[in-house]
Amino acid sequence: MRMLVEMKEVSKVYPMGAVAVCALNLVSLLIQAGEFVAIVGPSGSGKTTLVDIMGCLSRPTSGDYFLSGQPVQGLEDAELARVRNKKIGFIFQTFHLMGRYTAAENVALPLFYSGLSKEARLAMAEEAMGLVGLADRLGHRPNQLSGGQQQRVAIARALVNNPQMILADEPTGNLDSKSGREIIDILIQLNRNGHTIVLITHDLALASLAHRTLSLKDGQVVSDR
Repeated sequence: MRMLVEMKEVSKVYPMGAVAVCALNLVSLLIQAGEFVAIVGPSGSGKTTLVDIMGCLSRPTSGDYFLSGQPVQGLEDAELARVRNKKIGFIFQTFHLMGRYTAAENVALPLFYSGLSKEARLAMAEEAMGLVGLADRLGHRPNQLSGGQQQRVAIARALVNNPQMILADEPTGNLDSKSGREIIDILIQLNRNGHTIVLITHDLALASLAHRTLSLKDGQVVSDR
């Protein structure tokens, strides 16, 4: 299998006035293309910081991060944004949908700077929405959709660029158990179709559905099983 994520002794330190807070401490990990990896740990363990660095939303204070063999931390902001847009799809606990746009228009947003025509972008969005079972909700606005449907729109938006990796940060946190299970089933199917999935969750039952579970505590990986 091809190595997708490689971190070598990555640390992240946040200055808090006269005090420095170490959110990640010498984290090293590998994720191969096609894996489904869950990251678990208590609040304050470093999960969000880790996924921010993995998703090119933040840079490590020290250490090395390689995405598909490419060193990330030395990239200029514009290039980092291009990597983020083309290689990574994001799914968050809060859906981050724009109320003035239809579901299809929300899904098409990551394609805005692609150079494609509006018609081509919407066609790709419609295809992505079909993959999550929302082909009949293209023209609906977010307030016309249930929570589970809104999260499916968010998954379609994460898929529309055909990213190498999907980062799902507590994707079921705002959903009832039935809708949450439906979202996890979609992620499992996407993984079976070849997508690399990284799931951040507090729910150990959900984490058990992944191929591997990384446990964080105090900014360090304490188990990989």
